Amino acid sequence: MNYNYIVIGSGASGGIIASRLSEDPNISVILLEAGNDYQTIDDLPENIKKGSALNLPDGLSENIQNWNYTGFRNKDNTIDIPRGKIIGGSSSINGQIFLRGMPEDYDDWANKGNDLWSYKNILNSFNRIENDLDFSGDFHGNKGKVPVKRFPREKWSPTDNAFYESAIKMGFPDCPDQNNPDATGVGPVPMNNTGLSLKNFRDGLRMSSNIAYLSETRERLNLTIRGNSLVKKILFHTKKNSDPKAYGVLVQSGEKNFIINGENIILSAGAIGSPHLLLLSGIGPKEQLNQFDIELIKDLPGVGKNLRDHPTVLPQYKLSEDIPKDWFGITDRICLRYTAKGSHLRNDMIIFANAVVAPRTTTKQYAHYYGAGNSNNDEMLLIWRARVNLAKGSGEIKLNSKNPNVQPYINYNFLEEEFDRKRLREALEITLNLVEHPSYKKWITERITPTKEHLRNENSIEKWMIENVCHGHHISGTCKMGPTSDKMAVVNQYGKVHGVDGLTIADTSIMVNCIRANTNVTAMMIGERISELILQE
Repeated sequence: MNYNYIVIGSGASGGIIASRLSEDPNISVILLEAGNDYQTIDDLPENIKKGSALNLPDGLSENIQNWNYTGFRNKDNTIDIPRGKIIGGSSSINGQIFLRGMPEDYDDWANKGNDLWSYKNILNSFNRIENDLDFSGDFHGNKGKVPVKRFPREKWSPTDNAFYESAIKMGFPDCPDQNNPDATGVGPVPMNNTGLSLKNFRDGLRMSSNIAYLSETRERLNLTIRGNSLVKKILFHTKKNSDPKAYGVLVQSGEKNFIINGENIILSAGAIGSPHLLLLSGIGPKEQLNQFDIELIKDLPGVGKNLRDHPTVLPQYKLSEDIPKDWFGITDRICLRYTAKGSHLRNDMIIFANAVVAPRTTTKQYAHYYGAGNSNNDEMLLIWRARVNLAKGSGEIKLNSKNPNVQPYINYNFLEEEFDRKRLREALEITLNLVEHPSYKKWITERITPTKEHLRNENSIEKWMIENVCHGHHISGTCKMGPTSDKMAVVNQYGKVHGVDGLTIADTSIMVNCIRANTNVTAMMIGERISELILQE
């Protein structure tokens, strides 16, 4: 069978695109997911279905179905990088934070030759996704597939209340709606989990692209969803003096390889998977492809470059044994967004804090750990995430091998820029000052890291930051969009790969820069927006 559309990857963008395109019964779509597919919501593993079971110590997710990537923070300092390898992709394993970027983020994309992606032009795509249960008006949707809600103050933990009171005392404004375009300050985090409307949050569902969108499509005769289907290569027809044309994909399912033909290929494998598959298929920097003896289909030097994320440090404190145990195993409830001193970038910083349970024996920096704990060796910690929300520095992805089963080389190059180091030092100082508020005295016993020695002087602080900096799980920008005049652009503003027919990319890899927020809802917006643009053709 020759499909109208082959969608590679069922994550936040790809799942939505397959759902939206297949609304037209005359359009045939096959959605290919490398990980497991689950036919019903009830079939999903509990830690996927209910987002309160997330366990990502420093990116390591032993109990979560993911790609288990490993990369470099900078130089030779490694870090684990979880990306969802399951129906719904990373939207099935993330922290369910539903923060939008600043309007300036999207307007910056527009100013770089992508006018269809200005905040004004994508606002309807954002609103179409959500059913905001707290706010309405021009900047919020109330009819979408994804319920959005914030923890009310009476459901904040003792450390959440201390965070809020301390931030207000330091002069940061109250911010009840972090998705308002003028938002800044401290306040509740919007989340896409139905548990906020229930008596017990842990009974809720993580509203991934699978649950919110694909679960409604299973009976459509024009949509085929195939799990455990690893796309190894995109296939092209090539003719002299004409652009190559994508006509299908080589797929491994079980022990066998198959060719699936399609009129249009939509690559939504994520900001690691999409550039990796392009490179394996012969699209990317000519010199790199020659190095691995891969036939050159199109020389695009920007493939794998411009890797963006949110450099983050994780101050940790021990919590008192008196803290109520029912506050553990729940994702972030509040955050602080602010502008760094001397920065021209509004809300370029963000700080979270969460009470977690972690093994006493670990030497890991815990980026997120929402597990409830089940061992006498577990200890209760307050872990902060002080984060540069719009970094100047960038990294890259390259091939390690032409074998599709070999992970690519990933390097974030975090904190290579002085501007990033300066802002993160300030964020660390703000975090340490927040903890000094009297509201914390009852709950915190001691600081674990950074130690007094780490804080001895500016050089020792920077050394600690460089050695321990984490990503925000928000990798993006590795196939950025832009006009042909931008030699590092991989796709145009319609997501179409420059100089290649029949191939579109739709995921966070096309972002020009990482937005000043978690990428969850922006990835969904990209799926909605690209779907709109395709259907308007």
